[in-house]
Amino acid sequence: MKRTRRSTKGFTLIELLVVILIISMLAGFVAPNVLKRLGKAKSDLARPRMAVIENAIKSFEFDCGRLPDDSEGGLEALAATEAPVGLEEKWNGPYLKKSQLLDPWGNQYLYLPEGQVNIGSFDLICLGADGQEGGEGENADIFND
Repeated sequence: MKRTRRSTKGFTLIELLVVILIISMLAGFVAPNVLKRLGKAKSDLARPRMAVIENAIKSFEFDCGRLPDDSEGGLEALAATEAPVGLEEKWNGPYLKKSQLLDPWGNQYLYLPEGQVNIGSFDLICLGADGQEGGEGENADIFND
């Protein structure tokens, strides 16, 4: 009688473990770089969002003859559905959606009608990832120009 050998196709357990080990090592090297770039992307996204808010503030100022102030809720006046008291005839809003008033980390932008950085104008400030003043890298404060 003639015996025939059947060849089975597949991977051995050792081969599978080696592949899993290689993939795990690659993920360990790649993941930190990807996360760092994600944080930088959010920081880079804060400036264009600030520009949108700046344009809305300037539109409010053009229409109403003054900047929004704290008595109207500051930046909230830009997203209000009703005109602030005394500006009913001039107001042409809402100028923004409420979601546009949040930075990439979901925090409110700070608005100072009397600029401390931009003397003679207003300041818009993003406090970075930590939502606290100061910081470095991803946590650094971002000011409007």
